[in-house]
Amino acid sequence: QVQLRESGGGLVQAGDSLRLSCAASDVSERTFSNYAMGWFRQAPGKEREYVAAISIRGETRYYVDSVKGRFAISRDNAERTLYLRMNRLNAEDTAVYSCAAHLARDIHYKPLSSEYDLWGQGTQVTVSS
Repeated sequence: QVQLRESGGGLVQAGDSLRLSCAASDVSERTFSNYAMGWFRQAPGKEREYVAAISIRGETRYYVDSVKGRFAISRDNAERTLYLRMNRLNAEDTAVYSCAAHLARDIHYKPLSSEYDLWGQGTQVTVSS
């Protein structure tokens, strides 16, 4: 069973940057390369939000409007790791960030949020204003 583990969260000030990582274990590079990956976040009292997604080779990338131009999703299949670079953070970005995986139908596929079936435990990002 593939395990996902996030890291890189923390307490930062508004305007700062962070890079989150999501490392997959118990999976070969070849298998990891077949997973479309996504980042989600959930703030206290709010619904989980689909923040970003990336197709199996990175050709297709999705961002929720509120992070476009500030966040960048990427992946290193050889390292079996997913990243989320977050710039110009603000208080509204405060949340628990989780990565998720879904076996992709094709190289360009972006899963629906409901299709993800592997999840990490999450990492807290807190932005002070």
